[in-house]
Amino acid sequence: MGDRWHIEVDRSVCIGSAQCVHHAPDGFRLDPGRQSRPVEADTDTNEQVLAAAESCPVEAIVITLAAGGEQVFPPEE
Repeated sequence: MGDRWHIEVDRSVCIGSAQCVHHAPDGFRLDPGRQSRPVEADTDTNEQVLAAAESCPVEAIVITLAAGGEQVFPPEE
């Protein structure tokens, strides 16, 4: 079994661009206030979810390894 990711959206940063929904329609939804939410907080590694995080214009999506908490995206500087 592969790694699992924990997905969080910083709702104080999210601007509702919906790029995440465009890139990973099964991974993200916008609420009535146009704020993004992951469909599942924990998921198997998924290229669409990674593409969604990479496309977020304000880097509101944070992906960490569910088991250890190491950050996958955005890359730590």
